[in-house]
Amino acid sequence: MRSNPTEAEKFLWHLLHDKKLGGIKFRRQHIIDRFIVDFYCSKARLVVEVDGEIHKKNREYDQERDSILNEHGYRAIRFTNKQVLNEPFLVLSTIRKFIEGVKA
Repeated sequence: MRSNPTEAEKFLWHLLHDKKLGGIKFRRQHIIDRFIVDFYCSKARLVVEVDGEIHKKNREYDQERDSILNEHGYRAIRFTNKQVLNEPFLVLSTIRKFIEGVKA
């Protein structure tokens, strides 16, 4: 687990923790299988990842990881640091749509 989250991770956690997004609970730095995911919503089995620059070089690894999570019944969505910091309402709206899709 990482003790020093990125600014984008800190910011998104501020927006998600304490059920701030429609009363939905999120966990931060949650362990699933052999992975530590950035954010997790158990109600929707949704993983939210915030990707920094390093992920541009690790796309194959990220795709494999997302595939494994999917095989276990989780859905993963990814946002860049830039998206989280510059378009937080779009990020939250996207997360909300994934969660509402589960309710339907």
